[in-house]
Amino acid sequence: MAKGDLPVLVGVGQAMSQWDGKGGAAGAPSPLSLMADASKATLADTGASGIAAAIDALAVVRIFEDSVPGDRHPHGHNTNLPGTLARETGTNPAYLLYESVGGQSPQALVNEFARRIHEGEFEAVLISGSEANRASKGARKHGVEINWADGDARAFEDRGLGPMLLSRPEIKHGLVTPAYFYGLFENAIAAREGRTRSGQRRAMAELFQPFSAVAANNPYAQFPQEHSVEFLAAPSRENYEYADPFLKWFIAQDAVNQGAAAILVSSSKADALGIPEGKRVYLHGGGDAGDDHISVRPVLDRSWAMDVAVSRALQQAGRRAAEMKHLDLYSCFPCAVFSGAAALGIDPKTDKRALTLTGGLPFFGGPGNNYSLHGIAEMAATLRRNPGDFGLILANGGWMTKESAGVYSTTAPKSFTPAEAPAKPKEQVTLAAEDCEGALETFTVTHGKTGPERGIIFARLPDGRRILANNAGPDELAVLREEASPVGRKVRVIVKDENGTFVFV
Repeated sequence: MAKGDLPVLVGVGQAMSQWDGKGGAAGAPSPLSLMADASKATLADTGASGIAAAIDALAVVRIFEDSVPGDRHPHGHNTNLPGTLARETGTNPAYLLYESVGGQSPQALVNEFARRIHEGEFEAVLISGSEANRASKGARKHGVEINWADGDARAFEDRGLGPMLLSRPEIKHGLVTPAYFYGLFENAIAAREGRTRSGQRRAMAELFQPFSAVAANNPYAQFPQEHSVEFLAAPSRENYEYADPFLKWFIAQDAVNQGAAAILVSSSKADALGIPEGKRVYLHGGGDAGDDHISVRPVLDRSWAMDVAVSRALQQAGRRAAEMKHLDLYSCFPCAVFSGAAALGIDPKTDKRALTLTGGLPFFGGPGNNYSLHGIAEMAATLRRNPGDFGLILANGGWMTKESAGVYSTTAPKSFTPAEAPAKPKEQVTLAAEDCEGALETFTVTHGKTGPERGIIFARLPDGRRILANNAGPDELAVLREEASPVGRKVRVIVKDENGTFVFV
């Protein structure tokens, strides 16, 4: 193995199925079948007859069923996805990896294995992932039996769930799903921009409408339908409220059957396999960063971790944001795109570049931790069609908690510098735990089948500390749902048994 070789992306592939159980069990996909289909397409995409035999490392992005503590496996447990994928693809890598939780995983794995290839540890790496939540939900809804149980005797490294993304105070106050966390970010952005409730929804709709247009023309999109700004901005039966300010189509849709894969090799191995330059896409720079629990982050209207990851990737590549002609910014919620654009210094209203290559997580689909592997596949295909251009992938995990960025081009870099270890923040906000008064910093309102259920707020005290609180009272909910933003309003918080409740004063 040649130490110091350039790592190069030489193959990409995707798979998608619309199977939802309505027509019986025939053709039902599984996480393994989807990633196997995508991986086989990736092997074929390289054009190299010896590529399967050359794979010496295989990494799988963690699937949904293995990403939640104590989660069950309703269709049977595949106890060794990396090993069974090696079996299905006819590869025999010496090293198998099952990655930890997080939507940053695809780009983070590219950054990691680019370094390990550069250091001479591996020559050819297959990275793959998938989700079959659409199949799982459909099978259960229609009473269709499907079987995902499988296994393999080969040893593999299982990185587990990774660090806990929720703190005790956050859980105590009902912050338990992504939409609630992201609602806090979104309303902080709205307050900063001076937008009303409907004004923020309009801004989100204008941001996401072009995403739906891209998805409508993507053969791998799960929901290929273009939507109007008016439809996206207005509550309706098809676009219901979930957590303020979000409506259904502002949120990543996880009812998907999608798989994607990529192959990264050393430049020497690419030469030996006869892979032409027209197939090669080079990683010029990578950046990784991890943030704290949201409740202790000093700033909530943008992402420190995104800022650092993007800055590091661009700096390593020796390029400016303006030189990135192609972008795929993680788009689980609008605030993630607003924050990614801010990290690049882009104004989405005036910048002419598309911010997605796939169509985004609400419209292309949100296959759990694996979305950005689809973005990487689309980026490689786009750059092959536009040789010499540069593009940037921004992948996101948690609630803008774990970020990974990569800069790509068909132009080979003069040298390669591996990504640094993930950056960690040095500043935290102190949380208060006693009765107090402060100013509303941000908020969200959770919704159920009968309408608004609970308001969750962050408030800042005069001494700079933050306090969390929630309330289901009609008066408090009415204020939080007024047209004008309530951010800045004075609140009184009463704490009992670690839980704060609030009233406006």
